[in-house]
Amino acid sequence: MVTKCPECGSEKIRIDHGKGEAVCMNCGLIVSEDEMIDTGKEWRSFDDAEDSSRGGSPMKYVKLNKGLVTMIDRRGTDLRGNKLSSKGRAQMYRLIKWHKRASVSSSMQRNLSIALTEMRRVASYLNIPDTLVEAAALLYRKTVKKGLIRGRLIEAVVAAVLYTVCRTYHVPRTLNEMAEASGLTKKEIGRTYRFLVRELNLGVPLTNPIHYIPRFASELNLSGEVQEEGRRILEEAIKKGLISGRGPTGVAAAAVYIAGLLKGERRTQKEVANVAGVTEVTIRNRYRELKKRLSIDVAA
Repeated sequence: MVTKCPECGSEKIRIDHGKGEAVCMNCGLIVSEDEMIDTGKEWRSFDDAEDSSRGGSPMKYVKLNKGLVTMIDRRGTDLRGNKLSSKGRAQMYRLIKWHKRASVSSSMQRNLSIALTEMRRVASYLNIPDTLVEAAALLYRKTVKKGLIRGRLIEAVVAAVLYTVCRTYHVPRTLNEMAEASGLTKKEIGRTYRFLVRELNLGVPLTNPIHYIPRFASELNLSGEVQEEGRRILEEAIKKGLISGRGPTGVAAAAVYIAGLLKGERRTQKEVANVAGVTEVTIRNRYRELKKRLSIDVAA
């Protein structure tokens, strides 16, 4: 790549990828006309309504064949749009059936077919963003490739992978929610999660209770002021080391409960406990600890 003009010595060189030229901005000399790699889009459009894309759809790990597979159309028409005969339709449906069978011929493909369907179902139930589902699908593929799925329930591994990704990207989803969505026990999912973290050497960050504040406050119809107060309470508690050894959901729920009392938007301990998925006893214990250790003056 030319960095200096041979005519005037200027270093102000502009690259024109459209023409494949390097032009000196000082004297206008075309410094180089060598072929350049166009890193732009792989399509062009001459009309706003025209879509002349040649790049195809992006890869999606949540799809069985990563979205890079050709499917046979089921409309039962030929290239001109004319309907096929009954014999032709029967032949086409047989081709479609065998095409589907061939796409899941190996045990790994069958495993992925079941797991990715379950992953989309659980993610939809828990309202997990598509970008995180993609990351979870990629992580699951790595798990299968390393042979870590052997002897374990597919549903448990799917739930553990989704939980891992949610923790990594700071999207608050609890083991209780994963258990409810997958129909498994919290203990089974937790065991599988710890196994994957150990075997894949994943650096999963600790759960920050502050991430639960907006969600709990939203489900309880509390104002933004309550959210900010709950966040302030937790930040102070973290500084003083009060959350060590405590469940993040219980601490966050207690902070929301206290913030609601301070801002005049009272919610009962039962209401907060139901939203957070913890017991009223947990709320009560964490409430007393925070109130005493942070010297919060509030009447329950």
